[in-house]
Amino acid sequence: MLNRDGESKREQIDFHSIEDLMPEDHILRKIDKAIDFSFIYDLVSGCYCPDNGRPSIDPVVLFKIVFIQYLFGISSMRKTIREIKVNIAYRWFLGYGLRDSIPHFTTFGKNYVRRFSNTDIFERIFSRILEEGIKCGYVSPESVFIDSTHIKANANRNKTLKKEVEIKAKEYHSELMCEINRDRKANGKKAFKDKDDGDSGTPTKTITGSRTDPESGMFHKGEHERCFAYSAHTACDKNNFILGVEISPGNIHDSLMFSTFYEKIIGNFPEAKNIVVDAGYKTPYICMKVLEDNRTPVMPYKRVPTRKGMFRSREFYYDREGDFFTCPAGHILKYGTTNRDGYREYKSQRKLCRNCPHLEKCTQSKNCQKVVTRHVWAPYVDKVDQIRLTPYGKEIYAKRSQTIERVFADAKERHGLRYTTLRGKAKVKMKVLLTFACMNLKKIANWKAKDPRYSGQKPFFHFLFPSFINITA
Repeated sequence: MLNRDGESKREQIDFHSIEDLMPEDHILRKIDKAIDFSFIYDLVSGCYCPDNGRPSIDPVVLFKIVFIQYLFGISSMRKTIREIKVNIAYRWFLGYGLRDSIPHFTTFGKNYVRRFSNTDIFERIFSRILEEGIKCGYVSPESVFIDSTHIKANANRNKTLKKEVEIKAKEYHSELMCEINRDRKANGKKAFKDKDDGDSGTPTKTITGSRTDPESGMFHKGEHERCFAYSAHTACDKNNFILGVEISPGNIHDSLMFSTFYEKIIGNFPEAKNIVVDAGYKTPYICMKVLEDNRTPVMPYKRVPTRKGMFRSREFYYDREGDFFTCPAGHILKYGTTNRDGYREYKSQRKLCRNCPHLEKCTQSKNCQKVVTRHVWAPYVDKVDQIRLTPYGKEIYAKRSQTIERVFADAKERHGLRYTTLRGKAKVKMKVLLTFACMNLKKIANWKAKDPRYSGQKPFFHFLFPSFINITA
């Protein structure tokens, strides 16, 4: 039967409290129950004058507005305020009634400029929410999954400029030089002198920068189109709780950011045992650093680039006891020297190579000599490869697609982290920190709603959700 209600109920008057209109199973109700946001008052107390000036907007309300934006992936603060005006659940979360006026969309931006910029307030909010998950026993940092994802910057890729930047020495330069000279002395070679004598000047290189957002970097990888972007270097545990994040321009390689970020994560979670990363982090230094820390690096196989039709590096067998390589034709390549990059060079005999039938597949050098290199820290890489082939290593690495990759997928698809409308590294870091804080907050709220310790559920609830058995034990 066709029924037409028309506009008959638009002016209907009912008496309800906003509490009655808020759905019982709404995520914001779970979040409000899961954590007490009054800790924000202590964090921002130094940003406000205690006894002078016009009364401010409640700081908790101010940050809750931002939480709403990042929880539900709303693209801008202007749209967030529009949604809050008509959404009863949002008003309930903020503690506003149906007739209360909502702050202007520029309010948070002005507070950021005048109060929160150049502070660690956002990192402290992220840490405080993560601490709640740790206190509840939900965070399990035994295995730490580290990776990065790019965030498209708010910058036109056609508005570029060329600029000279310094080529900074690697953080482990002195450590590597000590190892190189130790190896050279052991083989009867003279030690290298450090080139950085102050007379040759600082080496530079030319890069493509953005005129719109100078702090971003040109990003290009695989099938991705070239664009200006930032990289979010992120760590999470096996339960997908984000443990930390650092931001860098998109043109900085993952391995260059690893050392600083790794030290930060290990400083916060010294109980971490397994460090799980992808092939981009598989360098001799990273393998050495993690193993020397008595932790287990779990890394995948990394194919060495080889020209088409040429012998692959794995076809040259290395004899550890004799310290030499054997080529596919059965000839021996003996140690020659150790170069400044930390690679030991093994060279073939020219007179044997000139008449070798496999010469065209082996080398294209004019002097008909094949040179195979092996890093001074290669034994650490070999140890990592052994771990990769163990059942333990395979089991842990298989979880990477369900952890850190899932975190990035959710952040981009559900929380608006695919691109940013903000400009500058500091503002982008604020966005990433608050987004990840909201993701942790959402997970804590959902888990608490199912946890008998907080939800009031009876013990038989464990049989429906066995993942909580270990937590409540």
